[in-house]
Amino acid sequence: MPTEPDRHEIRIEVKESDIDMMGHVNNVVFLRWVQEAATAHWFTAASPTDQEALLWVVLRHEIDYKHPALLEDEIVAQTWVGTASRRAFERHTELSRASDGRLLARARTLWCPIDAKTGKPTDVSADVRARFSVA
Repeated sequence: MPTEPDRHEIRIEVKESDIDMMGHVNNVVFLRWVQEAATAHWFTAASPTDQEALLWVVLRHEIDYKHPALLEDEIVAQTWVGTASRRAFERHTELSRASDGRLLARARTLWCPIDAKTGKPTDVSADVRARFSVA
Protein backbone atom coordinates (compact mmCIF):
# COMPACT_ATOMS: atom_id res chain seq x y z
CA MET A 1 0.00 0.00 0.00
CA PRO A 2 1.50 3.39 -0.97
CA THR A 3 2.27 5.85 1.81
CA GLU A 4 1.34 9.53 1.72
CA PRO A 5 4.18 11.65 0.29
CA ASP A 6 6.08 14.02 2.55
CA ARG A 7 4.77 17.55 2.71
CA HIS A 8 7.03 20.55 2.30
CA GLU A 9 5.99 23.64 4.24
CA ILE A 10 6.72 27.34 3.96
CA ARG A 11 5.29 30.25 5.93
CA ILE A 12 4.13 33.44 4.25
CA GLU A 13 3.23 36.82 5.71
CA VAL A 14 0.44 38.67 3.97
CA LYS A 15 1.68 42.02 2.65
CA GLU A 16 -0.38 45.14 2.11
CA SER A 17 0.25 44.82 -1.63
CA ASP A 18 -1.49 41.39 -1.53
CA ILE A 19 -4.80 42.97 -0.54
CA ASP A 20 -7.35 43.81 -3.22
CA MET A 21 -10.26 46.26 -3.41
CA MET A 22 -12.44 43.85 -1.43
CA GLY A 23 -10.10 43.98 1.57
CA HIS A 24 -8.70 40.46 1.31
CA VAL A 25 -5.86 38.69 -0.47
CA ASN A 26 -6.38 38.69 -4.23
CA ASN A 27 -6.80 35.30 -5.90
CA VAL A 28 -3.73 35.91 -8.08
CA VAL A 29 -1.64 36.16 -4.91
CA PHE A 30 -2.85 32.72 -3.80
CA LEU A 31 -1.62 31.39 -7.13
CA ARG A 32 1.77 33.06 -6.59
CA TRP A 33 2.00 31.36 -3.19
CA VAL A 34 1.27 27.98 -4.81
CA GLN A 35 4.20 28.55 -7.16
CA GLU A 36 6.47 29.77 -4.35
CA ALA A 37 5.75 26.61 -2.33
CA ALA A 38 6.51 24.37 -5.32
CA THR A 39 9.72 26.25 -6.11
CA ALA A 40 10.87 26.09 -2.48
CA HIS A 41 10.28 22.34 -2.45
CA TRP A 42 12.25 21.89 -5.68
CA PHE A 43 15.24 23.82 -4.34
CA THR A 44 15.12 21.90 -1.05
CA ALA A 45 14.73 18.38 -2.43
CA ALA A 46 16.45 18.37 -5.85
CA SER A 47 20.18 17.88 -6.27
CA PRO A 48 22.27 20.84 -7.45
CA THR A 49 22.88 18.97 -10.72
CA ASP A 50 19.14 18.53 -11.31
CA GLN A 51 18.47 22.16 -10.36
CA GLU A 52 20.96 23.26 -13.01
CA ALA A 53 19.67 20.90 -15.70
CA LEU A 54 15.90 21.24 -15.26
CA LEU A 55 13.35 24.03 -15.26
CA TRP A 56 9.61 23.56 -14.73
CA VAL A 57 6.62 25.15 -16.46
CA VAL A 58 2.99 24.95 -15.47
CA LEU A 59 0.64 23.04 -17.74
CA ARG A 60 -2.46 23.51 -15.60
CA HIS A 61 -3.59 25.09 -12.33
CA GLU A 62 -6.79 24.18 -10.49
CA ILE A 63 -7.51 26.13 -7.34
CA ASP A 64 -10.45 26.08 -4.95
CA TYR A 65 -10.81 29.13 -2.74
CA LYS A 66 -12.41 28.25 0.60
CA HIS A 67 -11.97 31.33 2.82
CA PRO A 68 -10.33 34.76 2.48
CA ALA A 69 -6.90 35.67 3.82
CA LEU A 70 -6.48 39.07 5.46
CA LEU A 71 -3.67 41.52 6.03
CA GLU A 72 -2.76 40.34 9.54
CA ASP A 73 -2.69 36.64 8.60
CA GLU A 74 0.32 34.38 8.45
CA ILE A 75 -0.15 31.66 5.84
CA VAL A 76 1.13 28.10 5.97
CA ALA A 77 1.65 26.63 2.50
CA GLN A 78 2.04 22.86 2.39
CA THR A 79 2.87 21.14 -0.87
CA TRP A 80 3.39 17.53 -1.86
CA VAL A 81 3.83 15.56 -5.04
CA GLY A 82 1.24 13.43 -6.77
CA THR A 83 1.25 11.12 -9.75
CA ALA A 84 3.20 11.69 -12.93
CA SER A 85 2.99 10.68 -16.53
CA ARG A 86 5.99 10.92 -18.82
CA ARG A 87 6.10 14.72 -18.76
CA ALA A 88 3.26 15.90 -16.53
CA PHE A 89 3.97 15.96 -12.79
CA GLU A 90 1.10 16.55 -10.42
CA ARG A 91 1.58 18.65 -7.27
CA HIS A 92 -0.88 19.49 -4.51
CA THR A 93 -0.85 22.57 -2.29
CA GLU A 94 -2.93 23.66 0.67
CA LEU A 95 -2.86 27.21 2.02
CA SER A 96 -4.02 27.61 5.61
CA ARG A 97 -4.12 30.36 8.20
CA ALA A 98 -1.39 29.70 10.80
CA SER A 99 -3.35 31.04 13.78
CA ASP A 100 -6.23 28.57 13.56
CA GLY A 101 -5.28 26.09 10.80
CA ARG A 102 -8.30 27.07 8.69
CA LEU A 103 -7.96 25.89 5.09
CA LEU A 104 -8.06 28.93 2.80
CA ALA A 105 -7.35 27.35 -0.58
CA ARG A 106 -6.46 24.03 -2.15
CA ALA A 107 -4.64 23.69 -5.48
CA ARG A 108 -3.63 21.01 -7.94
CA THR A 109 -0.98 21.88 -10.51
CA LEU A 110 0.53 19.95 -13.40
CA TRP A 111 4.17 20.77 -14.10
CA CYS A 112 6.29 19.85 -17.13
CA PRO A 113 10.07 19.41 -16.88
CA ILE A 114 12.08 21.56 -19.30
CA ASP A 115 15.68 21.04 -20.36
CA ALA A 116 17.49 24.18 -19.19
CA LYS A 117 19.80 24.17 -22.25
CA THR A 118 17.29 23.54 -25.02
CA GLY A 119 14.18 25.07 -23.46
CA LYS A 120 12.19 22.01 -24.55
CA PRO A 121 10.18 19.45 -22.58
CA THR A 122 12.37 16.59 -21.44
CA ASP A 123 12.34 13.28 -19.66
CA VAL A 124 13.72 13.18 -16.12
CA SER A 125 16.06 10.82 -14.31
CA ALA A 126 14.76 7.98 -12.17
CA ASP A 127 15.88 9.95 -9.10
CA VAL A 128 13.85 13.04 -10.03
CA ARG A 129 10.85 10.87 -10.82
CA ALA A 130 11.15 9.10 -7.45
CA ARG A 131 11.51 12.37 -5.51
CA PHE A 132 8.81 14.32 -7.33
CA SER A 133 6.05 11.81 -7.97
CA VAL A 134 4.27 8.90 -6.34
CA ALA A 135 3.56 5.54 -7.89
